[in-house]
Amino acid sequence: MKNKLSILKILTDLKEEIESKYNATIKGIFGSYAREEENENSDIDILVDFHEEADLFDVSGLALFLREKLNLKVDLIPEDSIREEIKDYILKDTVYI
Repeated sequence: MKNKLSILKILTDLKEEIESKYNATIKGIFGSYAREEENENSDIDILVDFHEEADLFDVSGLALFLREKLNLKVDLIPEDSIREEIKDYILKDTVYI
């Protein structure tokens, strides 16, 4: 099973490829993997910024790409879409890359 450090390493290694292919910047992870409370049913919550030119193909393509690379269910959460009432909690929980 993957852990926080192995996921952060993979995301760091893929950062440039993600920027160029999917018009996105991976900011970090949050949730159970960031808190090291994951289990075999956990998904990985990834904080992401999509560039202005990103489209639906970039979003869905990135999710599929990361699912394949991490071999985990992936939830991509654009930072600018987080509801204000939970934003501080999520950002405090985030482990940035």
